Amino acid sequence: MLIVFGGLPGVGKTGLSRPVAQRLGMTLLRIDAIEAAMWRAGIARGPESGLGAYVVANTIAGGQFSIGGGVVVDAVNPVEAARRGWRDLAAEHGVPLRVIEVVCSDEREHRRRVEDREPQPDQPAIPTWDDVVMREYEPWREPRLTVDTARNSPPIDEILAYCA
Repeated sequence: MLIVFGGLPGVGKTGLSRPVAQRLGMTLLRIDAIEAAMWRAGIARGPESGLGAYVVANTIAGGQFSIGGGVVVDAVNPVEAARRGWRDLAAEHGVPLRVIEVVCSDEREHRRRVEDREPQPDQPAIPTWDDVVMREYEPWREPRLTVDTARNSPPIDEILAYCA
């Protein structure tokens, strides 16, 4: 199975995708971590490294499917081209695709999360609130579970039921 999390930075994708991958025993691929590794290897930051991170993640996921593994993807997936890549990959390998769009309906809380973030080893570049607000983010058109993280408890059981 391929489980794809998408949503703007700071909405809580990582806080949901990690426990889902752990509970299901699936490989977790974080686009931010892959792109950060590319920067450490000397690849310049920019649109090319962002696209490259998606290509690398797609390739790794394909390898997991070829040995019967499952993959959880943690990525913004802001545009149709990125989303189509996951659909095509799932179809190519004959694996079910589950899409979870993560949102935070409380703008004040979302902004607080973005502004309070600290850089991590697997995510050294933290976007500003202006970066998040100005980011290109196309509406999703495909079937998906939309999860609002403005509420207090993470809806892990709801996500797991959707993926079953």
